[in-house]
Amino acid sequence: MTSPLTPARALRWAAQFPYCAYYVPAAGTAAPGGAFEHLLAVGTAPAAGPASLAELDAWLAVQPADAPRCGLLTYDLKNEVEPLLRSQHPDGLRWPGLHFFVPAKWLRWHPDGRLETHGLTPDDRRAIEAAPTEAAALAPVPALRPRLPRAEYLRAVEAVREDILNGEVYELNLCQEFFAEGAQLDPVDTFLRLLQASPTPFAGFYKWQDRYLLCASPERFLRRDGEQLLSQPIKGTIRRGATAADDEQQRHALLHDEKERAENLMIVDLVRNDLARVSRPGTVRVPELFGLYAFRHVWQMISTVTSQLAPGTTLAEALRATFPMGSMTGAPKIRAMQLIEQYERARRGLYSGSIGYVWPGGDFDFNVVIRSLQYRQDTGYLSFQVGSAITYDSVAEREYEECLLKAKALLEVLGAEISA
Repeated sequence: MTSPLTPARALRWAAQFPYCAYYVPAAGTAAPGGAFEHLLAVGTAPAAGPASLAELDAWLAVQPADAPRCGLLTYDLKNEVEPLLRSQHPDGLRWPGLHFFVPAKWLRWHPDGRLETHGLTPDDRRAIEAAPTEAAALAPVPALRPRLPRAEYLRAVEAVREDILNGEVYELNLCQEFFAEGAQLDPVDTFLRLLQASPTPFAGFYKWQDRYLLCASPERFLRRDGEQLLSQPIKGTIRRGATAADDEQQRHALLHDEKERAENLMIVDLVRNDLARVSRPGTVRVPELFGLYAFRHVWQMISTVTSQLAPGTTLAEALRATFPMGSMTGAPKIRAMQLIEQYERARRGLYSGSIGYVWPGGDFDFNVVIRSLQYRQDTGYLSFQVGSAITYDSVAEREYEECLLKAKALLEVLGAEISA
C-alpha cells in the first residue's frame, strides 16, 4: 500500500519551517555513479550553526549520530578559500556564505519503496496527509531583466578571448543574471513544476528563512563514499533533437565537437589537480572521459574523476581544496574567478555553489547549483543565472544562444519572458 506521506505533500508541510532541505533524484535520469539520496529534512527553530569553513569541522564533530547534516555553500565562500578574491556586485538575495543544520524531523524515501521517518509526531503526519498534492494555478511573473544586456555580454566574451590570447586564462565560465523584483511566487508549486519540466539526478529545494533555492541540477560537485572521492564536471552542451534521427545527430555532433572536448578536458585536469591536494598520492583516476548523457532538453558531456582520500582529511579541508567546482570557474581557477568578478554584474549567490548532505559517518554528497531559481519571498526578488565556458575558439553569438538554451526550462516553468 502506498504511504500517504508522499514527497509533494511532505514538501508542502516542510516548507513552513525556518529551514528546509529536500534532495530529490529523478527516476531514470543520467547519474553515473548514482544520484542524490531522496531526503527531506526540516529545522524547526533557529539554532547556532557554523558560519564559515573554519567552524564547520568542529560543529560536525559534536552533532547527533543519527541524522544527516544538511547544508548550502554559496559561490561567495570562495572568498574564504582564497584571500585574493572579493565579491562587490549587487546582491538581491543575501544568502549566508555557508549554512548547515541538523534536522529535528526528516524523511527518507528508498528506491524499493520503503519510507523512513524520524521525529514526526502524529500531528505532523496528519498535517502531511492533509496537504494538497496538486499545484495551484501559476500567478503571473514579471518579465525578467538581464543584469548584463546582450550587447554587453557579447563584448565581455570578446574581452575574455583577448585575456586568453594574452595568457591570463585558458578558459573562463562567464555567467549572467536574469531577475525580477516584486514577484509573487509559491516556491513549492514552482519547484514541483520545475522537477516535472526538467527532471535531473541532483535536484533540490532549500529554504533558509525567507530565501528559497529551487534547483534542477544535473551535475555532481563532490561525493565521499568511504575513502573514495568522486567529482563529475559537466562541460559540453547541445540541444536535444526533435526526432530520433536528429537526436542521434546532435549527440554525435557534441561527441566530436573539438571546442566542447577541449573545454571538458581542461576542467577535468583542474578537478584532478584539486582532488590530488587531499588524496593519497597516485590515486587520482579518470574512469570516464567525455561521457554523453541525455536530459530532457539537452545532451551533456560529463566526465568522472575519482581518488582515494588521504587519511584524516576533514570535510572542510576537502572543500578548501575543491570549492567551487572548476566547471563553474575556468582555469587557472583563481585568476578565472578574479576575471569573473571583473566581467559579471551580479553576485552569483547559490548559483555555482552547492547544496548537499553529510552522514554521521563522514560520507557526503554535494551538487553544483545550476539550472536553478533563487527567490527572496520578503522582497519578491526572483533570479536565475546561466553561463557558458569561454575559450579562444568561442563565438560570442553561439555562447549567448547556449545561455538561452539553458534558461529554457526555467522560463517555461515561470511562464515568463526575458525583457529586451
